[in-house]
Amino acid sequence: MKYIPFILFTVLTNAAAQLMLKQGMSTLASPMSDNIILKLLQVVFNPWVFAGLLTFVISMASHLFVLSKVELSFAYPFLSLAYVAVAVFAYFLFKEDINAWRIAGIGFICVGTVLIAQSGMSSHDTAETPALATQNADMNIGSQS
Repeated sequence: MKYIPFILFTVLTNAAAQLMLKQGMSTLASPMSDNIILKLLQVVFNPWVFAGLLTFVISMASHLFVLSKVELSFAYPFLSLAYVAVAVFAYFLFKEDINAWRIAGIGFICVGTVLIAQSGMSSHDTAETPALATQNADMNIGSQS
């Protein structure tokens, strides 16, 4: 459970990146160049898109840190919370629709994430990763000889 703040940071930076990318693609001038290279440069160097890509890099670095500390089957499902954050912020920032089906889906995502978090309250905080457990076992065998 002590890694939940890092997981939530990953989720929020992932969601922020999506919102920045949407903003950037929405603000691109319609008559973009016909040249595919120039089009790509226009997209990548749009300030919002560039910031979104940079934020994705930060999110990925955070996720890599989390993966070094907790099991993948515990950490990865939390990324679904990014959908919740994106849906809520898209409603306010881009006036996107949130209908009853989306609200129900968001509710299921939240319930599922809480269940996954509960599964990690005792076992994931103290559990070693398999590679670390093997390394520690090898060190113990070597010190006993």
